[in-house]
Amino acid sequence: LGLDVDPQALGLAHQKLAPFEGRVWIKKASYTSLPGQLVELGWVSVDGILLDLGASSMQFDTPERGFSFLADGPLDMRFDPSNPLTAAEIVNEWPEQELADLLFRYGEEPASRRIARAILAARPVGGTRQLAGLIERVKPRRGPHHPATQTFQALRIAVNAELDSLEKILPLAVQVLSPGGRLVIISFQSLEDRLVKEFFRRESKDCICPPRQPICTCGHKASIKEITRRPITPTEAEINQNSRARSAKLRVAEKL
Repeated sequence: LGLDVDPQALGLAHQKLAPFEGRVWIKKASYTSLPGQLVELGWVSVDGILLDLGASSMQFDTPERGFSFLADGPLDMRFDPSNPLTAAEIVNEWPEQELADLLFRYGEEPASRRIARAILAARPVGGTRQLAGLIERVKPRRGPHHPATQTFQALRIAVNAELDSLEKILPLAVQVLSPGGRLVIISFQSLEDRLVKEFFRRESKDCICPPRQPICTCGHKASIKEITRRPITPTEAEINQNSRARSAKLRVAEKL
């Protein structure tokens, strides 16, 4: 069963998996709908779940999707084109304080207030290249990363409610796994990885009471065990083959 909200990704999946017709179900749906999807198929549980988080190379390399600051495109950034919220609405309509808070929370951008102020002064911002240019003027390039990287990440996360969806799917995924089934998650930025790590640590413990509390009162029971205490990261050969794999972190948990 493959779930995605991006029609472009679904089209490619249908092509690649055509030889397995009859064994593969591909649906346009968020992974947060997983329990309902299994009910539709008549599946009681599953033996493995893989979550590949964030945007894909295909999306970054399609300028008209608006994910990349390296090409000129519309301020879109939607995984699902039917989603009413676009990056353009956030950039051109949100109040300065809300915009600055978003850039700081989802992009961990230290210059969030200066960037938000510059965006308001430049409104309306017409496209990705204009936005990247004004950020570069506010925050000159230092080091290998483009100054707009964190802002674009923050906008994309907000448009697609990525962290909210991840928080929702984690307990649902454990719920539908068979005993001994594995949950495998690939993340590409620290906010995602932190959520996964904290969830795995918490759900692999029998007690989550404060450390100094002498008697357990929480009644919490471990539902998983961590297979990877530390994330698996790409080898040098993998990074040479695909430079975008550099930031990938893979974590694995097994249902008890």
